Amino acid sequence: MAIASPCLDICKFDRKAGLCVGCLRTTEEIRRWRKLTDHKRRQILAERRRREAKLATRRAIVE
Repeated sequence: MAIASPCLDICKFDRKAGLCVGCLRTTEEIRRWRKLTDHKRRQILAERRRREAKLATRRAIVE
């Protein structure tokens, strides 16, 4: 079974970060998602988790 897209249907891009604020993927990752292997999808999801943790750390520092 294919790994589902992490898309949250928010689809707003933070130009500075280069990421969708909903799913935390780059435009290239979003565009290529359907053609990627499950292995590559897992890599992107792992990177997405790292991005999420990094953003949480930045928010904690600012607050």
